[in-house]
Amino acid sequence: MRIILLGTGVAIPQKDRVQSGLIVDAGSDKKYCPVLFDCGCGVLQRIFQSKYRHTHITSVFLSHLHLDHCGDLLALVKANWLCDTIKLNLWGPVGTGQWLDGLLAAYPYMQDKVEIEVIELVPGQVVEVEGLEVECIHTVHALPSLGFTVTSGGKTMLYSGDTEPVDDIVKASEGIDLLIHECSFPDTFEVTNHTTPGTLAEKIEGTSIGQIVLTHLYPQTRGFEAGMVKVLAEACGCPVEIGYDLQVIEI
Repeated sequence: MRIILLGTGVAIPQKDRVQSGLIVDAGSDKKYCPVLFDCGCGVLQRIFQSKYRHTHITSVFLSHLHLDHCGDLLALVKANWLCDTIKLNLWGPVGTGQWLDGLLAAYPYMQDKVEIEVIELVPGQVVEVEGLEVECIHTVHALPSLGFTVTSGGKTMLYSGDTEPVDDIVKASEGIDLLIHECSFPDTFEVTNHTTPGTLAEKIEGTSIGQIVLTHLYPQTRGFEAGMVKVLAEACGCPVEIGYDLQVIEI
């Protein structure tokens, strides 16, 4: 299973990080099977910069409907339509259908040009797509939100989306190969609906995880990266790193 971090940033622009998005692919170099998780602004360009093309993307999961996680979705849909790829399967939390209807209502010229099937998800629900088994995990954020475990070929990764550290994430992380967890701010900030290294370390201490990659990084994390990694590595005893745009991870 191949994971490509397309965007590791947030709503505030940064020169080296676009907004949230990643690809998970259970295929091979001869047959791409990419599934996109989140599609924030800048992700479409990152897809172009990766070995993939936007027309490879016909399956998208949204963790929630904040703009930095879905701002490029309609741009992706239009780019695909212009290249004769009109079908898209879209999974997301409750409210995704209404949100998409409102978005397309602002662009009526597109409404009869594309075919988007929306499937709204709840925690515990399992979806099979492109050789992946995707299970929805309860998370805590300002909007209805989901995390996702993704399993293929005996390997499992978990993508947290935006969340406070929660027991459901900890339970789902036990024994997995890779945890991609948001870490929006350093411990000098007190936050809700998001994660700091200290609050995550407190929750997952002693959990058996193959490796941890931190994402969704605000500019305020700059200069604190080494300390963030140290806190979590000591809590879990596994490799921890700061994710970066276009990083490729194989598990």
